[in-house]
Amino acid sequence: NLYRPRGRPGPFPLVLCPHGHWSGGRFMDAGEEAARKQIAIGAERFVSAARSPLQARCVQLARMGCVVFHYDMIGYADSVQLSRDLAHGFRTQRPEMIGTESWGLFSPQAESLAQSVMGLQTWNSIRALDFGLSLPEVDPSRVAVTGASGGGTQSFILAAIEPRLTGAFPAVMVSTAMQGGCTCENACGLRIGTGNVEFAALNAPRPLGLTSANDWTVEMATKGFPELKALYRLLGAEDRVELHRAEHFGHNYNHVSRTAMYGWMNRLFRLGLPEPVLESDFHFLNPAELTVWDDAHPAPKGGPDFERRLLRRWRDLLWTCDPQPPFWLTPPVFRHVFGKGLEIVVGRTLAEAGEVAWEPRATREPAGEGWRIQAGLLRNRTYDEALPALSFEPVGSRPRATVVWVDGRGKAGLLGPDGESPADGVRRLLAAGLRVVTADLFELGEFRPDGRPLRQTRRVDNPREAAAYTLGYNHSLCAQRAHDVLTLIQWARQSGDPVWLLAVEGGSPWAAAAMAVAPGALEGAAMDTRGFRFFAVSDIRSPDLLPGAARYGDLPGMLAVGLPRWLALAGEDGVSPWLAKVAAWREAAIEGVEAPPAAATDRLLARLIERVRP
Repeated sequence: NLYRPRGRPGPFPLVLCPHGHWSGGRFMDAGEEAARKQIAIGAERFVSAARSPLQARCVQLARMGCVVFHYDMIGYADSVQLSRDLAHGFRTQRPEMIGTESWGLFSPQAESLAQSVMGLQTWNSIRALDFGLSLPEVDPSRVAVTGASGGGTQSFILAAIEPRLTGAFPAVMVSTAMQGGCTCENACGLRIGTGNVEFAALNAPRPLGLTSANDWTVEMATKGFPELKALYRLLGAEDRVELHRAEHFGHNYNHVSRTAMYGWMNRLFRLGLPEPVLESDFHFLNPAELTVWDDAHPAPKGGPDFERRLLRRWRDLLWTCDPQPPFWLTPPVFRHVFGKGLEIVVGRTLAEAGEVAWEPRATREPAGEGWRIQAGLLRNRTYDEALPALSFEPVGSRPRATVVWVDGRGKAGLLGPDGESPADGVRRLLAAGLRVVTADLFELGEFRPDGRPLRQTRRVDNPREAAAYTLGYNHSLCAQRAHDVLTLIQWARQSGDPVWLLAVEGGSPWAAAAMAVAPGALEGAAMDTRGFRFFAVSDIRSPDLLPGAARYGDLPGMLAVGLPRWLALAGEDGVSPWLAKVAAWREAAIEGVEAPPAAATDRLLARLIERVRP
């Protein structure tokens, strides 16, 4: 619904009003009994406003001289092509909505493409802003957003990414405690190492108004707001951030809080109204008066088929997922879009790999064998991580290079039947004068007390089967294993010798992710991908789920970003156009190795040894 000032000339300020999880959303009606209780406790002044605080703020802002756009969250009021139960109450994975040809929200495919309800709602907010700024009576230099609860989340996220906003007033949502309980407020990767206070801080130095209540924002005055105040002070804008406390009320956007917001808007937009700005009564509108659909304008159809079409269309609009690179793609654009995107997806780069130290625990050097094995712990002191690791070295001569061997079975995959001697493939590398290093990446080998491979990753204690409740706050296991590969590469580089990489037996997803964020670190790489694609992962708890990975060309995109001077690939049906294009830019050699799965490792080893040999 669009509210306009009446009887005065423009241009007018624009206020966007996302509503949050109030019952009915834009159609909210708390009823007269609940309304009178709000009046009795001093939270409201009029029955109409108590029945719908949402309508009340829109009406009052328009009376103050603002154009106000009140738009639906997904699944509320008139926006029901995706249902409220799906967007805000999703609980259980739907097998019929998982697959590479047809998929739905919350599926592994959607997560691999970074498709989420939060993303859709944020897009709606951007388009709402576009619409508001298209109105001829709107002043583009005076634009704000305000909402409470889930509407507060939408407000500070929009303010964080939209430079066109003049200021933001997210109510009862910014805090160091609960960060947003709904599926629409969580997205994989969103809050790893950060949170709502820092998101709100991205609005600085533009004016920012906040409210607190007797909810998860109750400690905001001492936890969160002082840090925001310090940031604004650092930017010379200390007077532009405000916290209006109302801890004597529960979770709300009631008249007391709205009055604080009206004064803030009055000052922000230089409206010149005497303060406090108080509401007056208004005519309450019922859903029949608020709806946008009628016989001449029927509601569009929704449901599962619409959901599938929507997500497929969304995927098709991402040129980063296009099988063919666009003709206008250039190396700087590729590096900026793919490289920076994958740095965010993986969550760590080689430059951030940390301080790595080797703690030897045992050494084995059989007489006359020509090799030495050291077992120990590889400690990443920066991140307080430790990996059980092995180093195989030829005896009698300095290694000519180091091979980082990433094996899906862990370091046990590099040992022979006796569990103590190098496997045949390692012996071949040692005979070629190469050092070999490997480790049990997280949840492999010694990390598994029962010795069995991990089939499903851990999850936070939440009954809803949405990946974002775990992976919105924690790196995925695939990303953590990629971090461990970076630790291995960092260790290997300490010798000063050239570093090569070999990934086999299911280790390609983690190795490719690490390569993507370590460009220039490797002389070459050999990899048996087994045709793996992140987009084809079928379980949100798969060890190989990496949210966002398919958005940037999937595994071939990772290889293209981290492409060394030489790359040998087994398990692929030819060389992808992305890889071919980047190889031409970098004058890199890419070899396709044809071999049955059982022989892929042997063939890759042979090619690697030939390439390293002087």
